[in-house]
Amino acid sequence: MSRNDTVREIAERLSIAEVIGEYVALKRSGSNFLGLCPFHGEKTPSFNVNPAREIFHCFGCGAGGDIFSFVMKIEGISFPEALRKLAARAGVTLDERPLSDTEKKQKAEREQQREIMLLTANRYRDLLTRHPEGAAARTYLQQREVTPETAAAYGLGYASAARDSIVQLLKAKGLSLELAAQLGIIRQGERGWYDLLHNRLIFPIRDQHSQPIGFAGRVLDAGLPKYINSPESPLYHKSSILFGIDLALRDIRQNGTALIVEGYFDHLALHQAGILNVLATCGTALTEGHIALLKKHAQRVCLLFDGDNAGRKATVRAMELCLEQSLPVYVLSLPQGDDPDTFLLNHGAEKFRKRLEQAKPAFEQFLHWLLAKTPADSVDRKVRLMDEIVPRFQRIKDPVERDLYQKEICRLLGVDLSAFRRRLSGQADRVQNRQQPTTGAPASAQVPRDTTQETLLGLLAGYPDARREIVGIPLPQLFDQQYLPLAQELLEVVDQAPEASPWPELLSRLEQEDQKGLVARLLVQDQHLADIDWRTALRHCLKRQEQARSRELRQIAQRLATLPEDSEEYQELIKSADLLRNRKSAL
Repeated sequence: MSRNDTVREIAERLSIAEVIGEYVALKRSGSNFLGLCPFHGEKTPSFNVNPAREIFHCFGCGAGGDIFSFVMKIEGISFPEALRKLAARAGVTLDERPLSDTEKKQKAEREQQREIMLLTANRYRDLLTRHPEGAAARTYLQQREVTPETAAAYGLGYASAARDSIVQLLKAKGLSLELAAQLGIIRQGERGWYDLLHNRLIFPIRDQHSQPIGFAGRVLDAGLPKYINSPESPLYHKSSILFGIDLALRDIRQNGTALIVEGYFDHLALHQAGILNVLATCGTALTEGHIALLKKHAQRVCLLFDGDNAGRKATVRAMELCLEQSLPVYVLSLPQGDDPDTFLLNHGAEKFRKRLEQAKPAFEQFLHWLLAKTPADSVDRKVRLMDEIVPRFQRIKDPVERDLYQKEICRLLGVDLSAFRRRLSGQADRVQNRQQPTTGAPASAQVPRDTTQETLLGLLAGYPDARREIVGIPLPQLFDQQYLPLAQELLEVVDQAPEASPWPELLSRLEQEDQKGLVARLLVQDQHLADIDWRTALRHCLKRQEQARSRELRQIAQRLATLPEDSEEYQELIKSADLLRNRKSAL
């Protein structure tokens, strides 16, 4: 059985509404089911499931696809993992190709590494909860007011004072010390193997599925270093994991906000107080990988770092990364001398939540810190402040937000708006040049959504007579690069099974999530194409495209009149105009 056949059989055996219903409370709404989207926070349901077409789509955040897309996104797993998970549920046996000797070795090593990591975590946990040796760690947790329930939720443990406790355990189990060394659990020195962590309180670092992938060990006294963290390993990639993600993910999706703190105990105190949408860095600064991970699950990020200079620098760097990836970012401030642990102890969880609700946009907080440090009371200082502000300002993507901040910056600095824009213009021009397309249609023709092309896709799928008319026109004349691959794939699916609905097969073939989301949106919104006069609809589509080409040609002609003929932009626009004329004549 081919992969496509297997995918189709699994989809036919399972109800997408039942599978999604295990994660989302769904209610019948006409032919669809409706619920609150699990991928972003919302109060009014905009998450649709269509069981007849086996698709889902959220009109709030744009997420969409088939049953496999949903499981991949909600579980944070790859397609092969989702395929295996759903195949087991559907009772479908997967025909997997035999592994090569190298692949067998790699798989066996990875399985043993996970066994080593789990065995080590259980050993640490057992020492904390059951052995006399862990008494000091238990007392320390009581002093920090950590309840046994919280300690269990985190899987907290204790590393023995003996320097080879884990080494002896692995030897007794017949597990590879070399593989354990790759995980950073043990090391080899001149006197033999020894444990990385000893006589420390242990915080397991776990992945999204609560599987241990590393450890952080904290001293129980004033010794240094205070923390020792596992190094990078085949299981633990520091730039793609945040502490507590397995505990926080569900609440982050529902709440929409990911609260980021620096310390393990900060995280623990907040979680114990019922503030569950919290993550912590694992002894490292936030990275682009972390922001990309957060963007998959959160609508916004709120930073709560230390109030000292190092904490502020970390906050500004994290702000820059969030702005770069268009992820709204805020800053929560606590009174001087307070951290989350002490604030909760002195003021309680409700007052903390109020402060969280009142968190300031990070860029606004950055301006406040900057002006508090360097008052704008001279020309020299105003110039230096602008040099600090401009590189961060350039990262703001939203045009309305940029416009408002420009005015606020000028007010705070006491400078004219035109002066700030002149300071900005050099960098702005360079950014624009990097973003400007070098070939094809001008930027004004490139829009994220085109209802005309989406209607043409609907006609291709649902009306065989319209399809015969449409294929008489070269597809590149009708569809741009966003829609052309879908149109081509759709025609191939229809050719192979002209009597069946093409959508499930099309969704199973698509690998890019944005394409699956686009198709899901078309399916949910295509009621207006039912029982229509396809000839009239097609004629209107072609007419709108012809009018759009004419508008684009006029815009190009106006621009050409202002450019020297030997300029690079002039030549590129000539090519674009020729392309548009060819597409227009084909209609």
